Amino acid sequence: MTMIVDFYYTMRSPYSYLTTPRLTELANTYDLIFNLRPVYPLAVSDPTFFPRTDPQWVAYLSKDTVRTARRLEIPFRWPPRPDPIVQDMTTRKVADEQPYIVRLTRLAQIAAERGRGLEFVTSVSALIFSPDIDGWDKGDHLAKAVARAGLDLAEMDTLIEQDADRLEAAIADNRQAQLAAGHWGAPLFIHSGEIFFGQDRIVDLVWYLKTQGLQQREA
Repeated sequence: MTMIVDFYYTMRSPYSYLTTPRLTELANTYDLIFNLRPVYPLAVSDPTFFPRTDPQWVAYLSKDTVRTARRLEIPFRWPPRPDPIVQDMTTRKVADEQPYIVRLTRLAQIAAERGRGLEFVTSVSALIFSPDIDGWDKGDHLAKAVARAGLDLAEMDTLIEQDADRLEAAIADNRQAQLAAGHWGAPLFIHSGEIFFGQDRIVDLVWYLKTQGLQQREA
């Protein structure tokens, strides 16, 4: 029987991005579906996050994500260019207008609704965090990344404007479900009420799913 794991993801989280190659491998190996539920980063969803966070946290995040990416052999750069969150990293003040993250999160929601959520975040996040591309939002970089996920960017961009209210409501529902489950962060994995937070808990997630009967896909 196919197992479904709710997968809470933010399009700015480097740790979320670093899960995607392994999740793709797991979904190809096991009878398993990762049901993408995109949420906004804490910088947007929780205005108190940065004012109450120790300033050293950002420096540590930068070092740790680079180290983790090297261990996993995943191409990576932090911060991405441009950063999906418009923010003054000196003062840590987050801008009121957030065109990048709003667009990306709505696109992710559409991809999830079309059953291409994992494919979308895997391809698009690899672009955003690429060490080789400056200006992932320029030219046809994003269109090509979306196409690799089996989707059409121009058509989706039309929808994120026409269907904005419904998409925002769906993203808000994802956030409420995330909090109701007992956590606030991403990447977050939930199956049958069991929650696993962080890219370093994938091993525990797979162990748990196997205790619940997770099976390999037939060759």
